[in-house]
Amino acid sequence: MTDTATAPASGVKPATKPARPFFSSGPCAKPPGWDASKLATESLGRSHRSKIGKQRLQYCIDLMRELLNLPDTHRIGIVPGSDTGAFEMAMWTMLGARPVTALAWESFGEGWVTDAVKQLKIDPTVIRADYGQLPDLNAIDWSTDVLFTWNGTTSGVRVPNADFIPAEREGLSFADATSGVFAYDIDWSKIDVATFSWQKVLGGEGGHGVLILGPRAVERLESYTPAWPLPKVFRLVSKGKLTEGIFKGETINTPSMLAVEDAIASLEWAKSLGTGGLIARSDANAAALDRIVDARDWLGHLAADPASRSKTSVCLTVEGADEAFIKAMAGALEKEGAAFDVAGYRDAPAGLRIWCGATVDTADIEALGPWLDWAYATAKNAA
Repeated sequence: MTDTATAPASGVKPATKPARPFFSSGPCAKPPGWDASKLATESLGRSHRSKIGKQRLQYCIDLMRELLNLPDTHRIGIVPGSDTGAFEMAMWTMLGARPVTALAWESFGEGWVTDAVKQLKIDPTVIRADYGQLPDLNAIDWSTDVLFTWNGTTSGVRVPNADFIPAEREGLSFADATSGVFAYDIDWSKIDVATFSWQKVLGGEGGHGVLILGPRAVERLESYTPAWPLPKVFRLVSKGKLTEGIFKGETINTPSMLAVEDAIASLEWAKSLGTGGLIARSDANAAALDRIVDARDWLGHLAADPASRSKTSVCLTVEGADEAFIKAMAGALEKEGAAFDVAGYRDAPAGLRIWCGATVDTADIEALGPWLDWAYATAKNAA
């Protein structure tokens, strides 16, 4: 294990670079050993409605169900528009039946608030917290439908677990879990609606979302018709009944079978490790980054409380840094091929964001430490 303890940030260029310097928080690093030539190609150039097309889509769904330990009570479907499309599909089709509470502690949570207020005009109760903080989860009224992000990708703050969701609740729980699924143990009995995309923990391609519906969500869909019009790509119900084909690989629109095959390859890699193995890799990566942060007085965590600190999209503060300083650090690292895409999200406080999900190797996180020292000193000297 590399010794991450260091003297004050040095301008000396490290001798060793991360073998795979891919630390973007989406799309994220491909799984170790990924090779495009290894992707199955039988479904490429074929209709997604052909026998082989439907088989591969169903196989992808089956792999996700197995890895997530998803109960038979929950349906899982591939939908358009990445995680954003999946979550907006859920909002547009199910909200409006009862009051809504929206939690916002980072930019995507704020995006769902904007959708609810300005687009759907449903006047939700909004419970906010600043970047780096988690709102008071005890303040939630569960007679309402509740929107929240499981893991705030742009703030590095997550819910510690599902304990804050009561087993007996009147409203539905809507979890945007895009950078949380496959990285945390999720109690699916507490989740009525969940969304994610392959481009996060699996390292898959963008453009496709995944929608998970529990039985209470299906009941809502079949008993409630929204007041607003629904575009075709959002329609989950036909003649008052759930369109079951969507959850058997019969997608609403044409999917990229190349992206599906890429997701299957990632899922097969993940299956070789098991869910526990995926979680262990993320945990090990986050712990390695923690050691780097602890050894440097100029580096810190945006999420102050370790209990609610992300183990995937880890957001860091840099002493005295503004947006230009972070841009200089990230640019220097990219130019050297030592780390790609490590600047924080554009709406977040100026800082770094290091993806620590399962597709990243711990050795690469450890090798990153000295390069952060170098980039910090380089940006400081140029300022």
